[in-house]
Amino acid sequence: MKHHYDQISVCICTYQRPKMLLNLLEKLQNQKTEQLFTYSIIVVDNDRTQSAKITVDSFKEKSAVEIKYYCEPEQNISLARNKALQSAVGNFVALADDDEFPENNWLLCLYEACKRYNADGVLGPVNPHFQTPPPKWVINGKFYEKDRHKTGNVLQWQNTRTSNVLMKRAIFDDRENMFNPEFGRGGEDKDFFKRMIDKNYVFVWCNEAFIYETIPPERCKRVFMLKRALLRGKIFLKYPSFGLIPIIKSIIAIPTYALILPVTFLMGHHYFMNFLIKLFEHIGRLLALFGLDVIKQYYVMK
Repeated sequence: MKHHYDQISVCICTYQRPKMLLNLLEKLQNQKTEQLFTYSIIVVDNDRTQSAKITVDSFKEKSAVEIKYYCEPEQNISLARNKALQSAVGNFVALADDDEFPENNWLLCLYEACKRYNADGVLGPVNPHFQTPPPKWVINGKFYEKDRHKTGNVLQWQNTRTSNVLMKRAIFDDRENMFNPEFGRGGEDKDFFKRMIDKNYVFVWCNEAFIYETIPPERCKRVFMLKRALLRGKIFLKYPSFGLIPIIKSIIAIPTYALILPVTFLMGHHYFMNFLIKLFEHIGRLLALFGLDVIKQYYVMK
């Protein structure tokens, strides 16, 4: 009798990162399944020139895992994610960014946690992998260390992201449960999870399902971090939770942080940068509120 396996489509959106994409494809070759599921890979190129196609096509020839390539010509991460999800097969989808790479038990840990806790989706930790040794203040400030939780913890939308997640594909049978294209340059993940959690979908944490995010040297520069903070502030206005209270908080926070900054400078550069980033995020909110678009983009893919 033929055994029925669960099927996972690993969805990757990419934009002009051929070396990182190749590394991710290589690491996805050796995922442990314990004969509980099968998996395939979907790559959606968000570059209309199809710059990733040659990388995918050449790798497909030696890949033990089925890989399908699509292009989303409009530069919009939500549209790229939606195309990947619409192309997915099987009963589970996993999402990973093109600048990441997993451990060999990544899919297995996510899958087993999803089954164990009867969840609609499972998220896991993203650890930084620096291409070159970063400045000490970056390490001391933990700027690229994301929140961790206990395995099985039910997540609120504020603690969600798409950089390491497995979800039941049935969620997307409802076309309203897609990523919102209004969040074309970022922020689409938290918006998506908030809407899903409001619909009573349950997402839990698996602290054993590791993925690593490649951090190139330019992301450890102050200018990059401050630009990204401005963009986060801008994106915040699009969230459903946006209202008067966050704006009042920003109006109070800006002069408060400005006064604190000289003191934090004496405490250490990582303290100073931590408060400066928070200051820029609040400034970004108010700039966006008045329609001042000072940051067009930083990275299309986060």
